[in-house]
Amino acid sequence: MNPSSKTQARKFTFDTEFQGQEDRRSDAARSRQKQTLTMEELERLQAEAHAAGADNARARAADALDRTIAALTIAIRAALDTSHAEIEALRDEAARLALAMARKIAPAALAALPAGDVENALRQAMHQAIGEPRITLRAAPAVVEALEPRLTDIAHEEGYEGRLMIAADPAMTGADCRIEWRGGGAERSEAVIEEALTALIARRFSASQVKG
Repeated sequence: MNPSSKTQARKFTFDTEFQGQEDRRSDAARSRQKQTLTMEELERLQAEAHAAGADNARARAADALDRTIAALTIAIRAALDTSHAEIEALRDEAARLALAMARKIAPAALAALPAGDVENALRQAMHQAIGEPRITLRAAPAVVEALEPRLTDIAHEEGYEGRLMIAADPAMTGADCRIEWRGGGAERSEAVIEEALTALIARRFSASQVKG
């Protein structure tokens, strides 16, 4: 063998491809070489993995927060609806109680001092009939007896200069009265007042039931 051929001989492995005048690393060799990573590549991969994990954690936290807010909103709305219903129920109960108490207390109060309510009604009528020549008051005998001595003072206080007449009506009771003048009149009836109050409360309760 020629000595020069020995010095020129080269050792080849299976990682070498023979293509003309060039020797190239095979894909398998390059793949095996890439299995070894540098520290920079390891740190970069670790940083990317950490960032991806942080993003996922933030996304999960945001989703959990959204679900919590939605649940709280529903709970608050339910609490407000319940509170509103309870308030309306308390109002209805208070109105019923007030009506029951008024029905018991008002007759006793009016029976004790009926002349006061009749006097107030008379004073209001005087303002409506301020230019009329005469006003006639009809009331229960006990009320007439209490007011008759004070008619002149009442007319003077209200500025009424016409003639004021008063008559007892045995058919009237309590603070019931009728006031008449040429151009009109006014009437006060405990029965009518109670009916109006009862109708008002009934409408209030009906409206509450419709809303409920």
